[in-house]
Amino acid sequence: MSYAIFDNGGKQYKAVPGEAVNLDRMSVEEGTKINFDQVLLVSDDGKVQVGTPTVKGAKVQGVVEEHFKAKKIIVFKYIPSKRYRRTKGHRQQYTRVRIDKIVKK
Repeated sequence: MSYAIFDNGGKQYKAVPGEAVNLDRMSVEEGTKINFDQVLLVSDDGKVQVGTPTVKGAKVQGVVEEHFKAKKIIVFKYIPSKRYRRTKGHRQQYTRVRIDKIVKK
């Protein structure tokens, strides 16, 4: 099984060809092909290449499938003796990218 670890927006993600990865919201249209050049590790059937800090010539190619929001979370702050109550909600925005292939040289 081949996979790669790549960096996007200060976070690291595992890319497996044919699977989807949920990334933080990107300003890219749906259906657009996208390349990730910051590949930190490439594994191909037990042969592992670790970059210093990145693997030279390696790319992860994918297609943007959709933009969506995660389930809403509720943030509730409460201080009983001061009668302080605050409720706030948050929905994180994500971009789903289908991984096509991992290119290595």
